[in-house]
Amino acid sequence: MPIEVLKVSLRGLKNALPKHLQKVDLKDLRLGGDYTDKYFQGAVVISYPLTKLGNGKAFFKTVLQESENSCSRIGTINILLFGKLAEDCEKVIHQGDTMVVAGFSLSKSASEDGRHCLQLKMPDEAGSSIYICPKSRRTAVASETVAMSVAPKYTYTPLNHLKGGTVVNLYGVVKFFKPPYVSKGTDYCSVVTIVDQSDTKLVCTLFNANTDALPKIYKNGDIVRFHRLKVQEFNGQMQGITNNGFAALTFDGTVGAPVVPRTTTKLFTFTDEDKKIVEDLRIWAARNFSNSVPAANLSSIQPQMFFDFTCQLVGKAKTDGSSYLLKVWDGTKCPFPSVKVCVKEDDLEGDRVLINQLKNLTVDVIVYDNHVQMAESLKVGSFIRMYSLHAKTQRLEEKSEVSYIQFHLHGGTGYGRGITVLPENHRDVKELKAFLESVDLREYASSESPTCQEPEDSYLTLGSCSEGYQQLSVTVLTDHQHFDVTTVNTILNSRVPQQYRIRAKLRKFEPKKLYQSVKLLCPQCNSLKEVPDVTEFDVLLQASATYPNPDLQNIPFCESVVWDLENQGSRYVTVHFVTRYELLQEPEDSLIMIEGGTVNEILRLSKKFKGIIPVKSIEENLVLLDLSVPFFWQGNIQYYGCQHCSDPKTVPSLYTLSQQKNASWEPTAIAEALGIVLLQYVFVMTFTLDDGTGALDAYLVDTGIFFQIPASEILTCNIFQENMERIMNKLQPPEANPELSMGH
Repeated sequence: MPIEVLKVSLRGLKNALPKHLQKVDLKDLRLGGDYTDKYFQGAVVISYPLTKLGNGKAFFKTVLQESENSCSRIGTINILLFGKLAEDCEKVIHQGDTMVVAGFSLSKSASEDGRHCLQLKMPDEAGSSIYICPKSRRTAVASETVAMSVAPKYTYTPLNHLKGGTVVNLYGVVKFFKPPYVSKGTDYCSVVTIVDQSDTKLVCTLFNANTDALPKIYKNGDIVRFHRLKVQEFNGQMQGITNNGFAALTFDGTVGAPVVPRTTTKLFTFTDEDKKIVEDLRIWAARNFSNSVPAANLSSIQPQMFFDFTCQLVGKAKTDGSSYLLKVWDGTKCPFPSVKVCVKEDDLEGDRVLINQLKNLTVDVIVYDNHVQMAESLKVGSFIRMYSLHAKTQRLEEKSEVSYIQFHLHGGTGYGRGITVLPENHRDVKELKAFLESVDLREYASSESPTCQEPEDSYLTLGSCSEGYQQLSVTVLTDHQHFDVTTVNTILNSRVPQQYRIRAKLRKFEPKKLYQSVKLLCPQCNSLKEVPDVTEFDVLLQASATYPNPDLQNIPFCESVVWDLENQGSRYVTVHFVTRYELLQEPEDSLIMIEGGTVNEILRLSKKFKGIIPVKSIEENLVLLDLSVPFFWQGNIQYYGCQHCSDPKTVPSLYTLSQQKNASWEPTAIAEALGIVLLQYVFVMTFTLDDGTGALDAYLVDTGIFFQIPASEILTCNIFQENMERIMNKLQPPEANPELSMGH
């Protein structure tokens, strides 16, 4: 069997192993050596969380110390396990156990952790065996945390003493954070800005394939401890990124609260000295800064405010591909009438009796775009916190004096927008549960307020007509010249969906800054997202840089070169030139793949080569980066994939395309070969049209037909921007309102 737990003492361990195996010491390990009948033995000093690689295979890392009496880090070595072997080992291994590994291979370690320069790799295949001799468990300490029995001494670096190219341990107070957001690439991502008593700020971009390995931050003001954080300098600013062995503890930042860590790893150290650091940071933070986004309950909200909202989920429903409905309550009553979202009863998940019982206390929250996947995964009854929730006002009729509140969690992660599930033992959850249990529901059952007795037309219906985008009077521009002209008033009083042609004046359009009208649209799920700023991708791109893997150089359809940029902290950039029939092509016809390049480097190369694909190496494969980064760069245009609909394949999937006689390195062909659903650049605008009988909002989603300008090039071409501005000036001159003929 691949893993065997031996019930023997250390003295009897050697006799319990297969007779043909011989022990090998750290000092005798060499690349290229034959270790078929050899084994390595060591004590487990650190184990990291089980994670998933980009190809879905399980990955587990542990650190063995050659001698229990050794105090040098050079006496330790990283052990990498894959597949079922990783899953099984993670279940039985503990700190202090003695571990024997046989059937291993050696590779150069890319970690800057001061351990042995090589690492042992244990593939999930025949011939790989692990023997574990458990450490005697003498006494279990009753505690809410689990700490290592022998605590190594860690040094913590103040934020004003950080230097680029170093790996550090540090403490800080969370000033801003983005909850982990999921992608269909390889990783989850969380962005955390921390400060300390030096008044220095550090922005940390953290990645992991397992969201449980990222810091469990619930609000600004929490205290974090990061071990083995890599620091790099970018544009004169220090930045932190995850590094091999990264681990985090998080603490409630409230002065006087119990000092109980939320941990990302099963084994960690925490001493009285650490406790004092946390308490000192709490006091300093309480005196020096406050939360910029207020936390509020429903009874205290004001129109148009953004707030953090802690609540219980009582119902949920899918509305369309880019939005999701959450029915929530916090035991208080919203002082303003709120819009209720109508969905089919069969689509609503939750206890119907409870939903009806709480109908005067719940509010409907619509979450959009990248938050939909998280919303779908939420369990009814769980306690959640939504960050930067918008209490948006809406008049259901143009001349009405009554405004209603709509609750929106807008798409994107700006201002920390996101959703987090709070654990049952969280202090805020305990307080909220106690309050909810004290609410007398009979007090609200007989309420005659507009919130529970709204007229039929105050409801916002989603997914039942072609109006779309969750606005009340929105149409889509098309062209139906064979239709007779219909007045706006007639359309507003008609049932939907129907098609019309109108003749009306353009009163206004949004957005006023025309470049903001360009969005990215998924043709499958119809989700929209903002076009990212490419200058923000350097951290993601350079995080893919690892020590070059010799096994991935000169793969069958590539020729590879490695640039060692010694003047930039020994940064490595690997370029893979894709060949055809084993021959390199002219640069203008060539596709290249790059590991570890910066944005500026990729943009420079894209002027010379046909196209560029950023990649990274994982285990023994080249894979795409997270799909929040463009998967393909061509000239000045970046191409993105849908994070929800794509099913990325490894880079060798390009081989068939590379050998086709008339192969084209165009975005659509590359996306298809790599399992990517290509996002389309589109114009998204709202036109307010008025023909004297009424006003109507027309919603335009256009790839370039309406303006005769390609949406993909508008952001980088001044000529196209000027043409679009001229078109809009014709439609609505500064001093006049021309008539506009268009169809619906």
